[in-house]
Amino acid sequence: MNQSRALAAVQGWARELVPDPGPARRLAVLTTVQALGFGLFLSSGAIYLSREVGLSAGRIGLGLSAAGLAGLLCTVPLGRLADRIGARPLLLVTYAALAVLFASYSVVGNFTTFVVVASLISIFETSSHPLRMTLTHALFDPGARVRVAAQMRSLFNVGFMAGAGIAGVALAVGTRPAFVAVLLLTGAAHAACAVITWRTAATTPPQPATGQQTRTRSGLRDLHFVALALLSGIIELYQPILTVALPLWILHHTHAPGWLTSVLLVLDTILVIAFQVAMSRGAETATGAARLLRRAGALLALCCAIFAFTGDLPMVPAVLALVAGTAVLVLGELGQAAGGWGLSLHLPPPGRQGEYQGVFALGRGLQQTAGPFLVTVLAIDHGRTGWLALAAVLLVAGLLCPPITAAAQRRTRVVPATPATADTLA
Repeated sequence: MNQSRALAAVQGWARELVPDPGPARRLAVLTTVQALGFGLFLSSGAIYLSREVGLSAGRIGLGLSAAGLAGLLCTVPLGRLADRIGARPLLLVTYAALAVLFASYSVVGNFTTFVVVASLISIFETSSHPLRMTLTHALFDPGARVRVAAQMRSLFNVGFMAGAGIAGVALAVGTRPAFVAVLLLTGAAHAACAVITWRTAATTPPQPATGQQTRTRSGLRDLHFVALALLSGIIELYQPILTVALPLWILHHTHAPGWLTSVLLVLDTILVIAFQVAMSRGAETATGAARLLRRAGALLALCCAIFAFTGDLPMVPAVLALVAGTAVLVLGELGQAAGGWGLSLHLPPPGRQGEYQGVFALGRGLQQTAGPFLVTVLAIDHGRTGWLALAAVLLVAGLLCPPITAAAQRRTRVVPATPATADTLA
């Protein structure tokens, strides 16, 4: 009997990972293919620019920072445009442009052209996630949106791992043709995304909501929503903690072996693939999503506290503590992802999902811009004190999410309308 229940539980868990036929599966394929291209380029792009183009590390970093800023500045305007013409056509243009731009990296020969191409890629790449979320909002009812987003994130990690593996072959070969092949394959992956998006057929435009609603203000002036976007971005500091601070901490401040960094990254990826859908339950409402963010802030604070005390441990206890801390980090990561989706999908006023998705993306963008520097200064330069300060920041950010969400809901005052589907997948 116990074995039957366990088998049924495993089968149920596995079924949840597989998107339903139709729109959910189409979006899952779209996300996986884009992640494949993302993994290809991120795993080899900087090395290509250094070896083959001849750019210094400082110039690569400066160019990518400028590109990141360009992406941030364009996210909200593109979201507003999506509200007017629909997410599908704009997403189609985005993927088609990325296909050409990634392929054009193969002819970049100096710093100026690198910055231009990187900035254009950042504009379209940064906007692709809010546009996908806007399309998700249009295609699915409120109860299914977070689950579909969770399935997409699980499959994103699958695609990213596959892309990184393919890029590893090119790095092992180390020749210019191998790097150019990676760039062209990255472009081809985004071209495939454009084809999938093109097969999305637009039907009727979204109907305005009935009843009374607060409507005229810009999303950037919705202070409660902006605050939640920034708080979610702060809690998303788990990303630079995992990829920047923790590797440097292991290398310079612990007795753990350097190869543990790779093990922890693989552990994180596998756990996200396996449990993102299951751990997203509760984000079907804005209130539940805020609670997930509160829990995520507490869990991430705990993992930082664990990391803070690994510097003085012998090798074996240090390894065990770092693995345990990473497991706690993953739990916080899963909650942050689901909570962020929940707030970004449930709180925007009707007809303004694109604009508000763009606003919410600003929190992630600021984290990506300032996060690596912030976590490095705190954790690496200040050691245990810095880790504990980072823990306090994450804890406070999580605690603030429920009351601000409640205030945002009180100000919305929208009478729900019958949802109308703006886009449907053929």
